[in-house]
Amino acid sequence: MSEESGEIDPVTLMKKYTEERGDIFPEFHYMAQHRPRTVHYIHRAAGYILKNANQDAPDQELSLVMRELIATCILSAKGDERFAANHVRRLYRLGVTNAVILEAAEGMAPVLGHSSISHVAQSILLANDPDYPFGEMPASGEPSELTPFPELELGPKDAASPPLFDDADWRYAAEIDPEFAERTAMFVDHCLGTVRKEPNALPPCARLLVGIAALCMRGEEQIAAEYIRRAYALGANRRKVLEAISCAQNMTGAVSAQIGLRAMQLADNALVR
Repeated sequence: MSEESGEIDPVTLMKKYTEERGDIFPEFHYMAQHRPRTVHYIHRAAGYILKNANQDAPDQELSLVMRELIATCILSAKGDERFAANHVRRLYRLGVTNAVILEAAEGMAPVLGHSSISHVAQSILLANDPDYPFGEMPASGEPSELTPFPELELGPKDAASPPLFDDADWRYAAEIDPEFAERTAMFVDHCLGTVRKEPNALPPCARLLVGIAALCMRGEEQIAAEYIRRAYALGANRRKVLEAISCAQNMTGAVSAQIGLRAMQLADNALVR
């Protein structure tokens, strides 16, 4: 099979895709029978983003775990627990606990809603259903202890930046309905780790990366740029931010990545001024 020209054999393609991803959903075999080149390009792009075997690159900076956390959150928020549960099992095989998966969901919740955390919980429950057929479950079940991954040490555990809602928009809201503004601010600052009242594994910078991907999914360039500037201040670099943004592409399209690129340029321009 030539990768960029000539005929693509669906059987060879799907054998390679399955081997490199570790498993695959049955509908991809159906797609490959009718549009093999489409599936080929999906495999190349999605495989690079989620670091599938033979599709990754040595200069990628964001860990596989962080990529899977973002993917799981976004799939769950879209209501696609069937796909998301497969990613939960991949996280289990990487030694990630349910608590950390839900911490990542907290980073998404200020952008996509309180209920988005419950959708991640539904994905976790489905992954633990013995009748769920997609993806290998660890023999010992869900991990009880967390296997460390690099983003656990990304930036300070205690956020150096002010609370997210310490800005003009929410001061304006407080003038109209102070109780609404205060309660919302408490939730958002809890989710982003800005104010810590209990131990967290996932630091504020990593939570912001999840939020940035979610903002790009929503098309919020300006607010994404604000999140990006905060992530930079907490220790992220442009490559890590772009790689986090890319994790939204598989589920929400290349336009999400383009929105992220625009937000990054807004953030860069603000830093130059």
